[in-house]
Amino acid sequence: MITTEFLLTSLVVVLVPGTGVIYTVSNGLFLGWRASIAAAIGCTLGIIPHLSASILGLSTILHMSALAYQAIKFAGALYLLYLAWGMWKDKGVLQLDTSCAKRKYRQIVCRGFLINILNPKLSIFFLAFLPLFVSPAASSPTLQLAYLSLVFMGMTLGVFILYGFSANSVRYYVVNSPKIIKRCQRAFAVLFAGIGAKLALTD
Repeated sequence: MITTEFLLTSLVVVLVPGTGVIYTVSNGLFLGWRASIAAAIGCTLGIIPHLSASILGLSTILHMSALAYQAIKFAGALYLLYLAWGMWKDKGVLQLDTSCAKRKYRQIVCRGFLINILNPKLSIFFLAFLPLFVSPAASSPTLQLAYLSLVFMGMTLGVFILYGFSANSVRYYVVNSPKIIKRCQRAFAVLFAGIGAKLALTD
């Protein structure tokens, strides 16, 4: 059973700007609405392993294994720094060749997937978050957890697409100004680098 409390809490969690939102917005702003959808799909797919780990209890092992947690955390931080560097030095991010559009969108999906899958804190978050909304009277808690996970993913995808579309709506005011483009690129690069550094330095 889906409660109002679960829906409202999930909505707040999804709406709070994080790495996935920043990634989706940057694609919507620089590459258009199709790219923002690809980014939203990638980020949503990236939470599937964390949700699965939470349902299966594997995130408990991850939480107890400091070495595994630190390894995944630093891999995620390095990947965000890599994205930040690429965005900082990229001069043609707005040019999307239609002949390689499908490949480009696949790359966007993969990057979004990696951004979320390399954040071990998501497993810990879902391990603590989802059980709060499982009914004690549930005949199969595992099935209810899976159902809650699907609802959360659907909300994530929908909200991220809205973020991307919002960014795309102002894209045309930016596209003709190289200075604004460069400033936006570097602002997003700084955001990615900051999140990567925070991920690496915090427990």
